[in-house]
Amino acid sequence: MERFVLYGGKGGVGKTTCAAATGLKLANEGERTLLVSTDPAHSLGDVLETSLAGTPTKIETDLWGVEADPKQGQETYQNIVSELAAEFREAGISLTDEDIERLFAAGFIPGSDEVASLEYFLEYRTETEWDRIIFDTAPTGHTLRLLTLPNVLQESLTTAGKVRSEVRQLVNTARSMVLGPAAFWGRNQAEDELTAFRDQMEGIASLLRDQNQTDFRVVLTPETLAITETERLIGQLASYGIPVETLVVNRVVESVTDGCDRCDSQRTSQQQHIETIQQTFPEMEIQMLPDIGPEAAGRDALIQLGDRIAI
Repeated sequence: MERFVLYGGKGGVGKTTCAAATGLKLANEGERTLLVSTDPAHSLGDVLETSLAGTPTKIETDLWGVEADPKQGQETYQNIVSELAAEFREAGISLTDEDIERLFAAGFIPGSDEVASLEYFLEYRTETEWDRIIFDTAPTGHTLRLLTLPNVLQESLTTAGKVRSEVRQLVNTARSMVLGPAAFWGRNQAEDELTAFRDQMEGIASLLRDQNQTDFRVVLTPETLAITETERLIGQLASYGIPVETLVVNRVVESVTDGCDRCDSQRTSQQQHIETIQQTFPEMEIQMLPDIGPEAAGRDALIQLGDRIAI
């Protein structure tokens, strides 16, 4: 039984609803469940008809919800920026915090939204308060940046560490010429933000690849564009060693009102797309969820969906 369940996919396919329905289902089965939204748009609270914040809020018995707070990512981000800038300045390299920020903006370190989302993986990776943790991720592009971030950061931070080591060596050499062995006293006592963060990224990367702990599910609707984007997402995740085993086909029209030609046409089109999904992803577990209308929110609607979700 995987402890972490992530729902991803293109925008507008119902990831938030699926995550909320899964969380409610597990909570009703007696599992202490935490729902985490890493989508900057934060619609999880709307679907659950409650207010959520950056710390877990109890929704009902055995169910809590939290929305990622970018300020947490900014704090981690700024600590690393400040440490590097200070060491460079100490070596006589005139880089301001703003200069380092611009290097990061060029791809060295991601935006605070993604870092904030990873903070929740770090925080709950060893947390024992919840039995299951369900992530409602942002649309595909943001999700890819989030899930591939640990791999990217490991490489970037390793490079930064090498540069920082060279800078430290220059500083220590200069100090030793003036102060002797005393130059090194206390140099390794301070917390090394860069190394610690890189180690944390390695832990998250391992967690995302571990099928015994993490179940990444892609939500899609039976439409051409959603199928194409799903195929791209799965391929890109596979290149980073992150497996996807389950597809959730949402908003499937299961019955048609007599005399509704438009409904009948939609159902026929959906069935053709479902066949395409089955042919495109023959090794995937495919779960079908019914179209329960535009107001797929609130406890009753979520329970209805949750009854159809295998988890």
